[in-house]
Amino acid sequence: MNADIYKCTLVHDTSVEYKSIACSDDVADLLTGMGLDTLAEEVFYIICLNAKGTVAGIHEISHGDLCSSSAHPREVFKRAILNNAAAIILAHNHPSGNTKPSDADISTTERLVNAGDLLGINVVDHIIVAEGSYSSMKSQSLI
Repeated sequence: MNADIYKCTLVHDTSVEYKSIACSDDVADLLTGMGLDTLAEEVFYIICLNAKGTVAGIHEISHGDLCSSSAHPREVFKRAILNNAAAIILAHNHPSGNTKPSDADISTTERLVNAGDLLGINVVDHIIVAEGSYSSMKSQSLI
């Protein structure tokens, strides 16, 4: 019998300039600097943090439609593990302009927090951006 041998690697796509990440304002600045708040469809990202709490990588998880973008734990944590992340910040946009977390946003966040707990990868926050503004689920005690 033969077995295929695989090797997982990250491929550098592009870079974005940012200052250090010390609070949710810094995350929102990074995301708006990427133009995430101006997109016409929802896009879900994770920001991977290393053990020192600095950004190790930014990954697009899914690109959805006008009202939704899926974020399955398998896809989120596959990238976090490949990036050797100690923690992650979840992020997505609301093309509607309203940054209030939806019931689906809250449910997805809870699911990802629970998955992260199992894997030992802390979910620090979930930031929603729209038209130059943002909301933080951590600051709303939703995480």
